[in-house]
Amino acid sequence: MTLSAVSFPREDGIIFLMEGGTETEAMYRHGHELREFAMFELIEKPSAAQDLKDMYRRYLDIAAKHGFGAMLAGFDYRASPDWGEKLGYSAEGLREVQHKCIAFLNDVAAPYREQVPRVVIAGCIGPRGDAYSLNRDITAEDAEEYHATQMHTLKECDVDIVWAATFNNVPEAVGVSRAAASVGLPVNMSFTLDSTHKLKSGPSLQEAIEATDAEAGEARPDSYGINCSHPVEFEPALEPGDWSQRIRSLRPNAAKMDKISLCKLGHIEEGDPVELGELMGDLARRYPAVDMWGGCCGTWDKHLDQIAQSVRKAHAV
Repeated sequence: MTLSAVSFPREDGIIFLMEGGTETEAMYRHGHELREFAMFELIEKPSAAQDLKDMYRRYLDIAAKHGFGAMLAGFDYRASPDWGEKLGYSAEGLREVQHKCIAFLNDVAAPYREQVPRVVIAGCIGPRGDAYSLNRDITAEDAEEYHATQMHTLKECDVDIVWAATFNNVPEAVGVSRAAASVGLPVNMSFTLDSTHKLKSGPSLQEAIEATDAEAGEARPDSYGINCSHPVEFEPALEPGDWSQRIRSLRPNAAKMDKISLCKLGHIEEGDPVELGELMGDLARRYPAVDMWGGCCGTWDKHLDQIAQSVRKAHAV
């Protein structure tokens, strides 16, 4: 069976704003416990669900304010079989909660469909293991089989695109790309880089993108991105070349600290929202192919407002 990639078409004049660090916002600003960093469980708790609605409304207000399209994701990062089993979910239970999460995103976005140029609903897929360490070996074939389960559910949910977040190795990226192609969904493959400006598994960003494209072949991702890294970690990895035109999304961390240290703080480290916005504006001028902007750990509305303002200004030049 030949697997063919599905594209997510660009639309003239539309730049998308994605969320900030939903998990860190929920944990450290609203006091919700996330077992195994799984945010999807909050959908079952009325008080938590209300906090999430308010979080997303603030983000959507910023998208409308600056004339961005809105790309909503964020709940199902951990909604894959191994993580679901750790949390005590059956396969059917995991499927049901994913449907609830995507329905939630559609519901909270509904009032904004006339206020922003475009609303896009994205499913979010995370790695099988820990995103910040190499705690398991995985082949492209293993990854394709593993991630197919969540990919089939997202297809049932009728999402527009899959955002594959915080991946750190090429074989798993290839497997995710093949799983997406097998169900006919476009995927934005987002890598995370560390203080060496490389993936934890060793390759540079350029090497990872070029290798994933080559090994996935016709099933290659629609595009690539970077998330859960501050610009001090990933900006040096951005070099001129055709490969960099494959990057469509940037979702930085708020703080310049390394990820392991951030995870041990027990509170949000917000960094400098104004500086972060300016850095993103500079990248928008240098890399006009990027049309999906947002944040990751430690970021939310104040950072998104600065990012959207700076990116909009860069595109107006």
